[in-house]
Amino acid sequence: MYRPEETPNPHAAPESLEADLLQLVEQARQQASEDPFRNPVLTVALAISRRMDRGEVSEADLEPLFRSLRGQALEERAQRLRAYLGLDQEGGDDLARAVPLILGEESDFEVARARIERPRFAAVFTAHPTFGMPKAVARLLAEAASTPAPEGRRALLGEAAGLSSRPDPVITLNDEFDQARFSVQHGRAALDGLNEALLRAARERWPEHWHDLVPQPVVIASWVGCDTDGRTDIGWWDTLRYRLESKRTQFERVLAQLPEDPAAVPVRRLAEAARDAVSRQLAVAPKLGDDPSLEVVHRFALALIIERERAQTEAGPLLSALGAAIAATRDEEARLRLCVLRAGCAAHGLQNGLPHFRLNATQVHNAVRRSLDREGDPTDPAQRRSHLASINALLDHVEAVPVDFGALAAERSSASRLMMTIAQILKHVDGTHPVRFLIAETETGYTLLAALWLAEHFGIGDKVEITPLFETASALEQGVHVVEDALRSAHWRRYLRRIGRLVLQFGYSDSGRYVGQLAATFWIERLRLRITEMMVANGLADIELVIFDTHGESIGRGAHPASLRDRLAYLAPSQARLRNREAGLKVRLESSFQGTDGYLLFGSAPLARATVLRIVEHVFEAGDPPPDPIYAEPDFATEFFTGARQDMETLVDDPGYAALLGTFGPNLIDRTGSRPVARQSDAGGPVAITHPRQIRAIPNNAILQQLGFLANSMHGVGHAAARAPDLFGEMRAESERFRRAFSLVQHAARVSDLDVLRAYIETLDPGMWLDRARRATRDGRREEIIAIAGALDRLNLAPRLRRLFGRLTHDHLMLHSVARDLAAMSLRLTLLHALRLALIHRIWFLAVHIPGFRPQAGVTRESLIERILRLDVPGCLKALDEIFPVTPDPTLGLNFGEPAGPRGVGTYETEHRTLFEPIGRLFAQVREISGMIQHEVGAFG
Repeated sequence: MYRPEETPNPHAAPESLEADLLQLVEQARQQASEDPFRNPVLTVALAISRRMDRGEVSEADLEPLFRSLRGQALEERAQRLRAYLGLDQEGGDDLARAVPLILGEESDFEVARARIERPRFAAVFTAHPTFGMPKAVARLLAEAASTPAPEGRRALLGEAAGLSSRPDPVITLNDEFDQARFSVQHGRAALDGLNEALLRAARERWPEHWHDLVPQPVVIASWVGCDTDGRTDIGWWDTLRYRLESKRTQFERVLAQLPEDPAAVPVRRLAEAARDAVSRQLAVAPKLGDDPSLEVVHRFALALIIERERAQTEAGPLLSALGAAIAATRDEEARLRLCVLRAGCAAHGLQNGLPHFRLNATQVHNAVRRSLDREGDPTDPAQRRSHLASINALLDHVEAVPVDFGALAAERSSASRLMMTIAQILKHVDGTHPVRFLIAETETGYTLLAALWLAEHFGIGDKVEITPLFETASALEQGVHVVEDALRSAHWRRYLRRIGRLVLQFGYSDSGRYVGQLAATFWIERLRLRITEMMVANGLADIELVIFDTHGESIGRGAHPASLRDRLAYLAPSQARLRNREAGLKVRLESSFQGTDGYLLFGSAPLARATVLRIVEHVFEAGDPPPDPIYAEPDFATEFFTGARQDMETLVDDPGYAALLGTFGPNLIDRTGSRPVARQSDAGGPVAITHPRQIRAIPNNAILQQLGFLANSMHGVGHAAARAPDLFGEMRAESERFRRAFSLVQHAARVSDLDVLRAYIETLDPGMWLDRARRATRDGRREEIIAIAGALDRLNLAPRLRRLFGRLTHDHLMLHSVARDLAAMSLRLTLLHALRLALIHRIWFLAVHIPGFRPQAGVTRESLIERILRLDVPGCLKALDEIFPVTPDPTLGLNFGEPAGPRGVGTYETEHRTLFEPIGRLFAQVREISGMIQHEVGAFG
């Protein structure tokens, strides 16, 4: 039986321990610069482990150290957030500064009206799994970033530093919705402030007509609760309930903002009656996670129908009542408040945020296949024309069918069910505005026509904005042909005329992880330019072009690290916007704000105001941009980005890359949303990852951050730059577009380190452990190390990982040869990686002492140890609880009427106290460090 050594615990002061360890990192780096065979990160990890062996550092000593490191990371993150949004500038959140940008010196009332009544930008709140910190920490961080006084910030951040950096233990879709609503409320308040500033200026300029204006230059949308791409756990009743929650919130906003003026009384009565009716509908709505009976569904459906008129189903009556109140009031300030309220309702209808729905192209194809009666894959080039002809023939004779809740409850096709849900929302919840219908992995025009057939079939063809998502490598290349194929259909052309806009969605998470973020930005911009040319060529210049960029706040998801100004300019490059203006296109930009990181930008009133002001500055930017030399060198741009893309695609297909991401990467991070990181095997434990596509995009990026090397933002750039180093340097110096894009690489380099990556890779190499065994001096340690080496040898990861490291190193050395100013990883972040490696090693030392046991349900001691090497610690501890129970056999002492049979009489308190519980505590600290690394990097995934 393994018994831990009794060691003294001198409890060094956290300040001296931190300073000592940081000095240790610095010394190890200096020594490694003279000894290329030394890994400074492993050197520090080994030193920490030996100090723990000697009792110089205990688990308890790490907690105050963590608190200090957490506090420093949070302080820097709060300051970065202030700078990112421009809050450190004088008047950085003063929305009155937006007025001259929007109205300028315009004296013509109708021209001004056209300028401010068309939405130019939508902030879309999305719920990707990026809820990487607790709600309490996020709110303290937002409040701290909003506080100008350093003393006030320190107090808030001190409180945050005392909390764990790990996300909340359970994150449901309800949690995501509540967090989105919290930040949306700040966003809506900021938009009200913007509209108020515009109306005040209009009142000075057009005293007779100002109250006729309904400004809505920026709007808010959300797909939280409506995104069913890749998940089956959202019932149609859940989606309806969330839309009703949004509707009730909107009426509560109306009631809170109405002035105490006699003219507003009819509006108040209407809003109160509607809010109460919606509350009664919500009272019988199934709850998240329920599998409601038909009786429950029937009761919910009847409530929606019976309360329909009282609850209101579109904003027309409310807007009419507000208009009457505006005309009737004699109080100018009350009139202003009513005008602001009307603007918010006109922009958002009866919702707190406009709804976006999303699903996958395959689901659309499956839904239509039943009516098309045609086999084959629509994405197969050999079947492209025949499928297009077939769907057009189907559209020739489409007839709308009625939709009721019974049909919705009985429908099994995901796409049909979602389209029917939208029909019922438009009919019974809010039909003010068309609803966005996003389709992931669109790679053929057939998908758009199939979605159109579904919309027409369910009677909502004029109320759905069908939107392809171009994110995969093939979609970025073929996107323009997808739209062209659809445009060859008279049905699609008539649809665009009726709806009045062409809506396109560009993704950055998948495109970034498969072709690299730097290459993705080039291919997305190229596709945008070609779409502009295609619209002009097809006589669609009078159709509004809506471009929705679903990126995120991490550079792994395409966000620019320098500032929100840079981020918006990076997503919508000046050249693409200039081409749109020259073509006479009306363009609306949209951008997603994802999870905790994205919601932080609206996490307080000052942050939301600053975010909205930066958006307005971008959208209403005056003048044409100066010529950028990158566009004068199309050959360089094409070759550079093509080269980077090819290298990244080769990396993604490297078996070592899958091994790097999948060995213990998924277990370094907590679950950060209502969807799992990766699929689970039926036998328990994580599935062996054989290709990055088995991990979702955001966890893929997060794992790279946790392993200390952001390959998806850097790899391939070194080889690409080395092909034309002089021109590369010239573009960095003279091209704003190229310099802004390359800033992603610079930021990635600051939080990446080959020595850190090599330390993780060597940790999985049995050869390193055998070398360590040769020098082990502590009793029993050599045997532990040899056992670990044997288990790692069975995993057989080292050969693939070594080859992968060579590939990454070669490109990174070339990058440094052409960009010698790249910054190094900070000492503090390096220390966090070394600390975590030391803890991982100690978990493994304990794991090899798990006692032998008979195989149970296919679980063996060897398989458990191998799972612990992959850091599947929670699953293994659960299994060990069953194999080595602490609770005695409940049948002991009971007389069953016949001679007692054999049964185990012992319990395993010692194993739990000396092995399993310490493994659990150490693993909790491993995950805690992952949360701190997230703060250092600046975002999750």
